[in-house]
Amino acid sequence: MEELSKPVFIGSEIYRGSSYGANHPLSIPRVPTVIDLCNALGWLPEAQYRRSPRAKLAALEVFHTPQYLAALQAAEETGQVSDKERELYHIGTISNPVFPEMFRRPATAVGGSLLATDLLKGGGIVYNPGGGTHHGMPDRANGFCYLNDPVLAIKALFRQGIERIAYVDIDAHHCDGVEAALTGVSGMLLVSTHEERRWPFSGAIEDHAEGVALNIPLPKDTNDSEFGAVLEEIIMPAIANHQPQAIVLQCGADAVLEDPLSRLALSNNAHWRTVSVLKTMAPRFLVLGGGGYNPWTVGRLWTGVWAILNEFPIPDVLPQSAQSVLKQLTWKRRALPQDILLTKLADMPRDGNVREIISDRILTLKRRLKREV
Repeated sequence: MEELSKPVFIGSEIYRGSSYGANHPLSIPRVPTVIDLCNALGWLPEAQYRRSPRAKLAALEVFHTPQYLAALQAAEETGQVSDKERELYHIGTISNPVFPEMFRRPATAVGGSLLATDLLKGGGIVYNPGGGTHHGMPDRANGFCYLNDPVLAIKALFRQGIERIAYVDIDAHHCDGVEAALTGVSGMLLVSTHEERRWPFSGAIEDHAEGVALNIPLPKDTNDSEFGAVLEEIIMPAIANHQPQAIVLQCGADAVLEDPLSRLALSNNAHWRTVSVLKTMAPRFLVLGGGGYNPWTVGRLWTGVWAILNEFPIPDVLPQSAQSVLKQLTWKRRALPQDILLTKLADMPRDGNVREIISDRILTLKRRLKREV
C-alpha cells in the first residue's frame, strides 16, 4: 500500500450538536469548531477529508466486553440505566451521563481511529480529533470516555505486523485506560505527561507498567520552557531509542493555562512543537484529540495541529471568516474571552524558569533511560 501523499483529516457530523448535557464539561463544541476553522482558513480540501465510519461491534469487542457494549447501546436506546447498570458499567453518572449519542458518538470516534490505521498501512499522517478517549476501560466507562479508541488503534497496528509502536499522551490527565491495556506488551513504549495529584491519580514517575511506560507527572503551573525541556531531554531520546514504526499521539488540549480542568500553564505552542517533532520520528503518525474544556482554546489548538501536520503557515491575525467562528461560540462558564482567543490562532508563548522539581524529574528519568539502553 502506498504512503499517503498528504495528511488526512477524519471527522463526522455526529459531533455537531451532540453534548454530554448542559452542565457537563463536554457541553462545548470541539471537533465542529476545528472543522469550521479549517474550512474558514482554506485548509481542508475535500481530497484530505474522510468521513468517520462507526466501528462495528466485532471491532469494539477486540477490547470491550460484549456485556458492556450491550449496556451502552441499551442506555442510548432507552435514555436510562438501572441502578445495577450504573454500578457495574459506570454509565448514567455525573461524569459519564446518558445522552442521545452515547454509543454512536464514541463508536464513531473508534471508527475514525481504525480507519486511520488502515490509511497508514503504507505510511503517512492521519488526524482524528474526535479520538483520544484514553480513560475507557474494557467493561466500564471512565473519565468521560465510554470506549477506548487509542487502545483499539494500537491493537490494530500490531495486527498489521508492526512490531514497535510509541504512544505519546500530553493530555493533562494520565492515560490510565491505555496503560492498563498495554502493560507489559512487547514492542510498546508509552510516554505520558500529565498533571500530578490530579484525577485519575495514576501515572507516578515510579510506575513503568512492566517496562512499557515512561510517566512524567508535571507540577502545577508547568510552563512552555519546562515542557520543552521534558520534550527534548526525555521524550525525544526515548522515542529515538525505541525506533517506532508508528507513533500515536494523544494531543489533549486541557494542559493550556485557560482550561478549567487542569492547573498547568502551557500555551498551544507547546503542543504544536510536540506535533512538529514527533511527525518526523516514525513513518506512520496518528494524531488524536482528547481532553479540552474551554471552547476557544481547544478549537484553536486542534486547528493549529492540522496546520503543523500540513506545514501551513499560521497567520498572525485570523481572517474575519475564522474570527466569526470563534465569536459565535458560547460557554456557560464565561462570556466572550479576551481578544487574542478570538482573533489569533497562536497563544503568546508562556516561557519561564525551569524549576528544580522539573530538573530533578528529568534527571531521574534520564538515569532510568540510561539503565535501559
